Amino acid sequence: MAIRSKNKVSTNFNMSSMTDIVFLLLIFFVITSTLISPNALKLLLPKSSSKTLSKQTVSVSITKDFQYFINQDAVSFDQIEPNLKQMLVGEVDPGIILHVEKSVPIEEAVKVMDIANRNKYKLVLATAPQ
Repeated sequence: MAIRSKNKVSTNFNMSSMTDIVFLLLIFFVITSTLISPNALKLLLPKSSSKTLSKQTVSVSITKDFQYFINQDAVSFDQIEPNLKQMLVGEVDPGIILHVEKSVPIEEAVKVMDIANRNKYKLVLATAPQ
């Protein structure tokens, strides 16, 4: 007489719990990867084929020697904001077009952009046609 055991060990492996864990981890990483750099700007400058349709009233230029010009007049950096305020007082929708040479570090352009942002001026960065 053969005695058989009622408790048999199953050799099958159930993958459903493992796939649930992997799926939840995948969802977690997809959601958190979109939150890594929400304030990053993706810019490709300085070439463009688009044109501005709105009228810009004042031109600010920065040369490779870090000389600043408002329209054709040379000014120091400290004089840019007061001169812009004086020139744009009474304009309904004041706008500035910013000309920056390609070799100038972006920090110099950001300084002028900050002035425009503080005074609520619209600013357009001029680019070379392609």
